[in-house]
Amino acid sequence: MKKSFLGRLSDITKIGHRASFSDVQQKITKYKYGSDAFMRILESRYSCHSFDSFPVSDDKLNMILEAGRIAPSAKNLQPTRIWVVKSEDALARLRAIHPCYGAPVVLIVGCRNEEAWIRDTDGVNAAKTDAAIVLTHLMLTATDMGLANMWIWDFDPSKVREALPETQEHGIYALLAIGYPKGTEGKPTEYHSVRKPLEEIVRYL
Repeated sequence: MKKSFLGRLSDITKIGHRASFSDVQQKITKYKYGSDAFMRILESRYSCHSFDSFPVSDDKLNMILEAGRIAPSAKNLQPTRIWVVKSEDALARLRAIHPCYGAPVVLIVGCRNEEAWIRDTDGVNAAKTDAAIVLTHLMLTATDMGLANMWIWDFDPSKVREALPETQEHGIYALLAIGYPKGTEGKPTEYHSVRKPLEEIVRYL
């Protein structure tokens, strides 16, 4: 018995749905982690301890800064600020506080507590968390641009505000040195790939 037109149409629709589902399954299998390229960026990023003096192009720097601009923040209040230190004078003043491993560009990331969201239950201020997210965007985008970088934490924020008065109204969270690695001195250290096993840091509840 021949099927009606509507019956044949239903069969075609079912075949289409099965094909679409199969395609989705293939994509999930192929891109197991969402994006192989992104995982490679995460794995390749390392802390560079020595930079070449070769300059960073404005195009690359602007893309890195844009990545910081679009970073998420609690309640989208965006309390974070970024200062680009690249002139000889500004670099000299900053290097008097921390050598910054000779990087030709250093980003100062600061934040204003009074502009950040505060959690009602315990009074925790989100400013530093927001700044950390911005820094993560900056350093991963720099890595994607083929640039080495170093998240610098060991410095005196008060001295940075004194040396660079433009930053005085903000809390200075961290420095991010950016540039091209200098020979073997700029390569990853033996500690780069040392990670605790997943079983030690993850708990399923």
